[in-house]
Amino acid sequence: MSLKAQITEDMKTAMRAKDSARLGTIRLLQAAMKQKEVDERIELDDAAVIAIVDKLIKQRKDSIAAFEAANRADLADVEKAELEVLKVYLPERMGEAEITAAVQAIVAELGASGPGDMGKVMGAVKAHLAGKADMGLVSAAVKAALSK
Repeated sequence: MSLKAQITEDMKTAMRAKDSARLGTIRLLQAAMKQKEVDERIELDDAAVIAIVDKLIKQRKDSIAAFEAANRADLADVEKAELEVLKVYLPERMGEAEITAAVQAIVAELGASGPGDMGKVMGAVKAHLAGKADMGLVSAAVKAALSK
């Protein structure tokens, strides 16, 4: 079953269970998916859906940080609940050690030597690790590998 079909089934389940918080989050996800399909006139595959989920998770994390800085725990709690619902749709993420090993292999393969090669390395790393790893950790690993 594709990820898109799984999300639709989960929405139906949330409707039947009258779980309004989960239902609202799934509807936000479906709206983002539909918007991408309409804008680009494409049918989303699992990789594209994961990219959308990643984007929504990053937005939630940013919102949580802003709400906590403003002492708005009530709004931060809502965002945290949405974050937990969205995390279900991500594949298992790579650990820091796996990310570091993959980045070092790509740096060696490309022959990158310094911070000037960051763009070239990040392009290759994104192609290999998109959807499999947190890109914030990947970026840190690339900086560390190129600064040696």
